[in-house]
Amino acid sequence: MSHNLVPQSLPAPCIIDSGLVVNKDDMRRLLGSLKRVYYIHSLDCQVQNQGEGYILEIFADAQQATLIANHSLYINLQSFDYLHLHQSSEQETYFDLIQDNRQLRLMPLSNSLQDRESADDLDEVALEVMLNQVLAAKWDVQMDDDEF
Repeated sequence: MSHNLVPQSLPAPCIIDSGLVVNKDDMRRLLGSLKRVYYIHSLDCQVQNQGEGYILEIFADAQQATLIANHSLYINLQSFDYLHLHQSSEQETYFDLIQDNRQLRLMPLSNSLQDRESADDLDEVALEVMLNQVLAAKWDVQMDDDEF
């Protein structure tokens, strides 16, 4: 008796506050909300480096390196096998990027909820001033063009 098995699609993973993430796009989305972090770089469970910095770029490219220097972090997701998402006893989330015996722990130093609220509270007066400056510069350029 022959059975044609139709592969059933499995539901997509659902990870809430802790778990392992292997999909690079999911890793990028999780880390994309981070700005200022405290990082701890370990090899074989021995701390090699640690400090504070700003995440300036998160990318996935097999030809480039993950770089941390001058308080700037450029994280290449291809440098890591997976991300381990944790939640501390104080309900703070942190992220371990793992590759063999290497671990890069990222602990947020800024609150993404407060960052989003701050972005929503942009100073309307400052925006109006900037818009006026841009328009004035455009008029200056147009007047210079008319002179030639």
